[in-house]
Amino acid sequence: MIIKSKPMSPFFFKIAAALIELVFKRRFNRLIINDVPIKPGLSYLLMCNHFSFLDGFLAMYLCNKVLWKKEGMKRLYIMSLKKQMEKNKWLRYIGSFSVDPGKASISESFDYAAEILSEPGNLLLFYPQAKLESCHIRRIYFEYGITEIIPRIKGNTQLIWSSNLTEYFESLRPSVYFNMLDCGTNHTFDFDQLQEHVNQHHQKAIAANIRYTDERIKYY
Repeated sequence: MIIKSKPMSPFFFKIAAALIELVFKRRFNRLIINDVPIKPGLSYLLMCNHFSFLDGFLAMYLCNKVLWKKEGMKRLYIMSLKKQMEKNKWLRYIGSFSVDPGKASISESFDYAAEILSEPGNLLLFYPQAKLESCHIRRIYFEYGITEIIPRIKGNTQLIWSSNLTEYFESLRPSVYFNMLDCGTNHTFDFDQLQEHVNQHHQKAIAANIRYTDERIKYY
């Protein structure tokens, strides 16, 4: 049996988002968003790279700044590992519901995710890597959970990716770069094309936001 979510009301989401922004302005040097147009009246599947404990808070900041619109996002849901939800009971009350890979209940989690995305205004935060990896990796590999969720959606969902990168440069505090990508809708979904499109975008984001040695040059 899965642990279902109790998402925050719009009022409490805005309060939480304001507190997160206040903390982030103290913690980070800059927060830069390269956004995309948000299709009105749909549900939203927001996919991000998974690299830190702060990922969920970064996503909430991004949602508040870009996706929370009059005919956009209204509720936030997050797919979280069941073992993490059992350790952190509060996750349920910010929109998290459980997934337990390798267990029979995983199909119920996929059905619940699709049910969420079948309602306009709902946003599901999803990490397709299904594990923590550095934000500076050159290639991202998706697990196949997304191929179980999207075909079950009854309605219209905008698919959005964000490559979230951090770097210090000359500051004592890191900056965060949110590099968003419009990946179409559930009706145009193709797993291999989506993964390749995301990787091309991610590599361009690294090249645009991070200064690093030209890897084509050989040093002897």
